[in-house]
Amino acid sequence: MISKKFLFLSLILVFTVLISVACSSGNSSTEPKEPTDPPTETGEAWKEWKGEITIWDGPRWRDAAENQYHWLEAKAAEFEDLYPGVKVKIVQTPWAEMGDSLSVAIAGRAWPDIAPVDISGSAVSINHIESGVIEAIDPFFTAEELADFYPNALAEYEYNGKHYGVPNSMSVHVMLLNLDIFEEKGVEPPANGKWTYDEFVKKMEALTGDGVYGFSTYILDGYYEAWPFLLMDGGYPLNEDLTEYAFDSPEAISGLQKLVDLKTKYNVAPFEMGGPDVGQTWQEWGNAERRSLAVTPWATWAIAAAQGDNFKTNFMVAEYPSGKLGESVSIGGVGGWVMFAQQDDNKKRMTAEFVKHISSTDEQFVMSQNYGTFPARISTADLDPFADNPEMARAQEITEQAVMLPRHPEWARIDEAIQRELQLALNGEKTAEQALSDARRVVESILK
Repeated sequence: MISKKFLFLSLILVFTVLISVACSSGNSSTEPKEPTDPPTETGEAWKEWKGEITIWDGPRWRDAAENQYHWLEAKAAEFEDLYPGVKVKIVQTPWAEMGDSLSVAIAGRAWPDIAPVDISGSAVSINHIESGVIEAIDPFFTAEELADFYPNALAEYEYNGKHYGVPNSMSVHVMLLNLDIFEEKGVEPPANGKWTYDEFVKKMEALTGDGVYGFSTYILDGYYEAWPFLLMDGGYPLNEDLTEYAFDSPEAISGLQKLVDLKTKYNVAPFEMGGPDVGQTWQEWGNAERRSLAVTPWATWAIAAAQGDNFKTNFMVAEYPSGKLGESVSIGGVGGWVMFAQQDDNKKRMTAEFVKHISSTDEQFVMSQNYGTFPARISTADLDPFADNPEMARAQEITEQAVMLPRHPEWARIDEAIQRELQLALNGEKTAEQALSDARRVVESILK
């Protein structure tokens, strides 16, 4: 018995030594720990901290040398000049690989210090906050600084009263109107880009005919162009604490029925509406040689595409039609910087300082003008970054109407279950009520 006990204690000792070696191996990983209130004061000692801060980022806009990381490289150089002894290591990570690479890094406890992610449930989720992988940023921002972020942007990083990331940009879905078709059909665009659902239907009816349809959109996993219709009467996919399915509510069924009616009752949408063909929908709206759609909803990348040479279109940006809520609703997204768990309080303070350095009012202005994103800071919006681009300026206003998707860790599976039922409803294989009710069984099995 004694020898077995000795062997057991020896194994514990070896395991402990191995863990200690791993923690001191020089990479940026740290052991996760239970969330605690980070220290609010490190005095001035953090300014003397020396070492390396690792940040992952994807390619952004090109400079004359075709370098898509030049902006972050310049900001890193500025920061290193401000704090001699600090080295900012940039790990170039293609956007398509960012999620999977972070998931692997987190699983291996070798995460970077900073990464450009949200907490939507993909690479980083609320589970990571609860397990201490993500640092709260509140101790490093004053109440006045936090108040400078749009509330719906800041809320995307909020959990249990704390904020686990710094919003850096926003995206939103909008309606794009082909004004050439409106003119050919003698239809006036909505005043100020605003319309009710009934007004929307009347204009779509006036636009439809002679090979042209007023409206169309598509249904596909991870695409939310059609979803503001489901939200316009007050529907939402999950309840507030993300524990129950809620998309079979009378409000959501009413919203889906309004979308289905455009195709089956008012005949203002083509047979293909509700299918997964994103490219065809774009070609039929933006390709002058195939133009047959007057109005389609898009994420805001489409604004730049419609202003480019290949698909240059005479268009305007409008809101989604309003329903029973009495005001337009859109679907949006928020991007930002997340700081991963730190063991050294001085390094944590210095890392937070670099996050502030790259997400300031001025840097969000630069990002808006060059990268085509909308600022998450009110002070940046006040600088009018789209003064020379009225369509982007209009879309920026619509970000304030943006409702964000549920931040459930299993959202991708939930989304897949709901989108499948939406396709069946748009294809006429199920009623709106049956489709959203049938999604409940699958979603509930995921939520358990």
